[in-house]
Amino acid sequence: MILQAKNQLTLQEFLNLSPGEGDITYELVDGQAIPKMSPKFFHAKLTRVLLNLIEQSCEGKGEVCPEWSVTLTRRGRDWVPTPDILYISYERLPTNWDENEACPVPPDLVIEIISPGQTFGKMVAKAKNYLDAKVLRVWVVDSKARSITVFYPDAAPQTYMGDELLTDSLFEGLKFTVEQVFQKAKIPLNVE
Repeated sequence: MILQAKNQLTLQEFLNLSPGEGDITYELVDGQAIPKMSPKFFHAKLTRVLLNLIEQSCEGKGEVCPEWSVTLTRRGRDWVPTPDILYISYERLPTNWDENEACPVPPDLVIEIISPGQTFGKMVAKAKNYLDAKVLRVWVVDSKARSITVFYPDAAPQTYMGDELLTDSLFEGLKFTVEQVFQKAKIPLNVE
């Protein structure tokens, strides 16, 4: 259900909205408040494992948070997505920033985990929107394919599967295989 407004919502109107029933998370897309897909168990477990991996790798270098909205621009309009995981370095967001608000600058990394009902194609489009908004890296996690596709602003995307080692220049020393992530999260084979 889209939160309907007579007119298009401005960024400030969107940010001032009261929480939805049942703590629904909304994203601002083309002036409309669009509900974000509610995460399921496997999604939550993958979020936890990836969050811990990134957190260990960036300790003291930035903030890593689940479900933190970020104010960006998409096709010339205000856009407020809520990535599953967001990492922002202290180079982009000063350590003394201490507001209970949406992230005010493009993060270094966003991770989106495909939920049931979402498609890889839609996530590719969203990844492009993130990159166009100056996000440095986007990881799209696909439970069905047991893959992580990494999107870069200046190179073709790369998909990692199985025992391929995933490293990222954003995180010195971070090395893992996609299969390690899925095993640690205890995600069964053939997820629907």
